[in-house]
Amino acid sequence: MIRHVVLFTWTPEATEEQKQALHAELAKMPPAIEAIRAYRYGPDVGINPANCDYAVAADFDDAAGYVTYRDHPAHRAMVERYVSPIVASRAAIQFEI
Repeated sequence: MIRHVVLFTWTPEATEEQKQALHAELAKMPPAIEAIRAYRYGPDVGINPANCDYAVAADFDDAAGYVTYRDHPAHRAMVERYVSPIVASRAAIQFEI
C-alpha cells in the first residue's frame, strides 16, 4: 500500500473563502477517483508554531493507484483551480505502509 502525504502553506492573500472552497472540493476526490482507498485532509490545529497550514493524506493499493490519482483530470482540475491560486509552498512524500 502507498500513502501520499502533502503539506501546504498558504499565501498571506489566501482568503477563508478560498480555503473553504478547497476543503469542499477535496471531499469530491474519493467518489471521483476509484483508486483512492483512504482520504483525510484538514487544516493544522495550531498545537505547534511554524507548522504548515493544511495537510492531505491519501492511501492507494500500489504506485499505479497513486499515479492514477495524480494524473486524474478531476484531481488536476482541483489543483489548478483551488490549490495553485493560494499555495505559497508545498511538500509531499509517498511511502509504503
